Amino acid sequence: MLLLVTGATGKVGQVLLERLLGDPRWAGATIRALCHNRAVAAHPWVETIHGSIADADTVRQAVAGCTHVLHMATVKEDARQAMDVSVKGMFWLLEAFRTSPTARQFLLVSGDCAVGHCFVAYDEPVTETSERRPYPGVYALSKVLEEVMLEQYYIQYGINGCCLRAPWIMEKDDFRHALSFGPDQFGGPDWDTLISPADRARHHAEGKVPVLLDSRGDPLKRNFIHVTDLAEAIVSALDHPRASRQLFNVAMNRPVDYAAIAAHLRASRGLAGVRIRTPFHSNWLDNSKARQLLDWEPGYDPIRLVDAAFAYQRAADDPRKVWYAG
Repeated sequence: MLLLVTGATGKVGQVLLERLLGDPRWAGATIRALCHNRAVAAHPWVETIHGSIADADTVRQAVAGCTHVLHMATVKEDARQAMDVSVKGMFWLLEAFRTSPTARQFLLVSGDCAVGHCFVAYDEPVTETSERRPYPGVYALSKVLEEVMLEQYYIQYGINGCCLRAPWIMEKDDFRHALSFGPDQFGGPDWDTLISPADRARHHAEGKVPVLLDSRGDPLKRNFIHVTDLAEAIVSALDHPRASRQLFNVAMNRPVDYAAIAAHLRASRGLAGVRIRTPFHSNWLDNSKARQLLDWEPGYDPIRLVDAAFAYQRAADDPRKVWYAG
């Protein structure tokens, strides 16, 4: 197996490479990383090609001889770069893949922004057949375009592919910082749109955690996945016969309930919660298809996620790095 990976130096890519390189089932496999501004750590099974994913010649060189392509590179709200990566890059990858005599499987990691995650209301669990309803912005649009392009290559050219749609990806102490009212907050929400600066400063000083309420006034339920669970889902989909031309939601079995998390933190760490109204919607990203067809099961539930985040202690050589804001 020769696996081309885009986004290999990112949060998911680093964990996935470690997972594959440490698994004897993949002994002898080679991983090729297509890198733009960064480089992967040296390893005898890893080779690197430097260049832009928006350049057709670079992509053809990267795909040449590969059996598998895993597209994880992404860009947030930067329109020019997002179109380079998610439109040009996706197109050139698919073109090189479909014309390659060695290509066996194309895997795409997408996001639940394609179905609007907490910005769009659904009256039932969000499944793989739910309508794509992205929220405004180029990032959500880019994920819809990627998913649709992959599906069109199934239809037009009959390629073998698989799409894994993930919600907000957590690692290490990410979730603790997602609950912070301080300047160390990771991701969202934007507190300045929900509470006053004085209230935010007071909550931070008092060590409180947010109990986010949805648009109906009920505790918000939002979907997450731990980075190791997403890496396992990718490994499960590799060459899986039931993954062919399929879209899978990969998330925790239950979304995070902010009231339940706050109650757990009060009981376990003595942290008080504060209720905050939001315009967000509670949604449930249904992962039953992935669990049934891929024999995949997430290892993290909401309580393990929060406990692991609050217990994580960073070493001096482990600085906190925000790959992109949420």
